[in-house]
Amino acid sequence: MEQIRDAILAGASGEELGALPLPESYRAAFVLREEATMFEGQASEEKDPRKSLHVGEVALPELAPDEAYVAVMAGAINFNTVWTSIFEPLPTFGFLDRLGKESRWGARHALPYHVVGSDASGVVLRVGSAVRNWKPGDRVVIHCNYVDDQDPTAHDDSMLAANQKIWGFETNFGGLADLTLVKANQLMPKPAHLTWEEAAINALCNSTAYRMLVSPNGARMTQGDRVLVWGATGGLGSYAVQHVLNGGGIPIGVVSSPEKAELLRDLGVEAVIDRRAKGYRFWKDEHTQDESEWRRLGKDIRALVGEDPDIVFEHPGRQTMGASVFVCKRGGTVVTCAATSGYMIEYDNRHLWMRLKTIKGSHFANYREAWDANRLICDGKVLPPLSAVYPLEQVGEAAYQVHHNLHEGKIGVLCLAPEEGLGVEDPELRAKVGEDRITLFRRHGA
Repeated sequence: MEQIRDAILAGASGEELGALPLPESYRAAFVLREEATMFEGQASEEKDPRKSLHVGEVALPELAPDEAYVAVMAGAINFNTVWTSIFEPLPTFGFLDRLGKESRWGARHALPYHVVGSDASGVVLRVGSAVRNWKPGDRVVIHCNYVDDQDPTAHDDSMLAANQKIWGFETNFGGLADLTLVKANQLMPKPAHLTWEEAAINALCNSTAYRMLVSPNGARMTQGDRVLVWGATGGLGSYAVQHVLNGGGIPIGVVSSPEKAELLRDLGVEAVIDRRAKGYRFWKDEHTQDESEWRRLGKDIRALVGEDPDIVFEHPGRQTMGASVFVCKRGGTVVTCAATSGYMIEYDNRHLWMRLKTIKGSHFANYREAWDANRLICDGKVLPPLSAVYPLEQVGEAAYQVHHNLHEGKIGVLCLAPEEGLGVEDPELRAKVGEDRITLFRRHGA
């Protein structure tokens, strides 16, 4: 891999890269099947990714006709890597075993180890015999929708496909490694004005937020819509508020500190709620919610934007869903993609049916949605919320930071890239977008 890395850094051509020998093994971050029970009996917050995530050599898998090998320059931490590392809500080896039963190619994934990571930027090294649109030397980012075209359920919206999976979570050979194996339909152009680490962090969360808000498969946001965004400086929320602003909507960002509120205002969000300063207590105890606190949140929203939100961008889950359903406008939509505070949610159904509201589930994005979302990154219309960068050797610490919400935005991980700041091909666009804008999250120390 050193020879491949050096060639990429030296600007080798695609023909030169394609002629380099591939290694028999490569460095990767992984969890072990034999350790899947190591945290049994511990509370979630006590489970430590630094103990379960290992960095070492793994064997290079065989390349299928519709796949590509990509040299990974940088990756990123997502919550699904945290879930994998603490074996919640269940060990991911069950996903790999089911994939292993699908075909000869699926069998490669059912291994004693699981290489994690669902975001990456890098350079194509080889393509399979059926790949048409990509070649060695192409600089790419990778989205995590892992699906083939042999299932008819995939041909309206591939996220509805019966065999749809998330790469690096429900498949092996993820992006927190020096090399990865992906389907060709996961590849997208790398934003030329961004560094490797800035480019690596976007695909999963940006595409998810795009589908939730902009796509016909989501909330179908229109100009003037008021959109309540929980965790508005986090990995998902920071993209959501940018999509709302770009689409002519009015974001109401919820954050948890004055520093995060300042960061949000620098992103262009005028309506900001510091939930910690407000002291909301949506739950009286673990079994009982407090409607008076929902009403107080609704009053605060109206004081900022004049009306109840047309759309609620919901991802915390249990802690906030009751409030989200309540404050959403009559006839409005609560669109949800996650449940970081708990999956078993509760809300007062009267506020849903009597006011004709909708709860809409959303999960990642199909290729078209991911491509369109990536184009906004490429055009400099959406900024990468990179807040910290770790080397691959410290991937456990990076996952620990996300597990305990000790960061904002996204955390990048250097893989083959030897240092930060490399990979910019279009300095003119970078200057036009603005260095201060691109590095906003880093400068805020978020």
